[in-house]
Amino acid sequence: MRYRKLGNTGLDVSVLSFGASSLGSVFRDTNEAQAIRTVHEAIDAGINYIDVSPYYGLTKAETVLGKAIREIPRDRFLLSTKAGRYGMNEFDFSRKRIHSSLEESLRRLHTDHVDILFLHDIEFAPASVILEEAIPALRELKAAGKIRFAGICGLPLKLFETLLPRAEVDAIISYCHFALNDTSLASLLPLLEARGVGLVNASPLSMGLLGTRGAPDWHPASPGLKAACLKAAEYCESQGADIAKLAVQFSTRNERIPTTLVSTANPANIRNNAAWTD
Repeated sequence: MRYRKLGNTGLDVSVLSFGASSLGSVFRDTNEAQAIRTVHEAIDAGINYIDVSPYYGLTKAETVLGKAIREIPRDRFLLSTKAGRYGMNEFDFSRKRIHSSLEESLRRLHTDHVDILFLHDIEFAPASVILEEAIPALRELKAAGKIRFAGICGLPLKLFETLLPRAEVDAIISYCHFALNDTSLASLLPLLEARGVGLVNASPLSMGLLGTRGAPDWHPASPGLKAACLKAAEYCESQGADIAKLAVQFSTRNERIPTTLVSTANPANIRNNAAWTD
């Protein structure tokens, strides 16, 4: 496994990291024992960064992850979770809720701190609330030692272009914008590098687009894009290749991107993915 610096945080993160949304049965039903074993496999394979959220599985992902990591020394992994989003249409970025959300997450995760706390999908809140309540709450939590670093995440790249010059954050999560079918995240790299902001690139499989199973029903991609990606995946399979493997290799080989989150609840997939980054 290779490691890279996450912005100016000083954290050395594995180029392939563990996105724990799958532990909440977000993509398909998962077995808890297998999910816990997957977390252990990931850490044993050299993956040292795990990301989760109370939104994933409506707290299920944090709960399962907490059971897995309570058996592992805390210094063996870096952990991030999120606050602000709690359901499909449930958002609360108020200062009070950010504080209480973290306390709830810490209890589920069986830890006294997280390395990074991200504000989750901030495009669904007014910028004034993010700047005047949520980000000050992150600063308070840093001062209290409950989090080491603060971040924001969301889908639109324009969001970061607008807010980063106005908000002091240590890292961002961007998803579905640096993958085989979309490399638009590259346009944001100069701004991130100029400000020393760490980048977590999520979903190199574009939330299921890049696979032979086809995208889930809820996927926002157009029918045409879904069909094109499925056709590409099936072509790779006909040639004896796995488009998921190609996608992970593509995302992790860009040295300007510190780490890429991959979501899986299958121990074998973790072992295979980790091997692709050697």
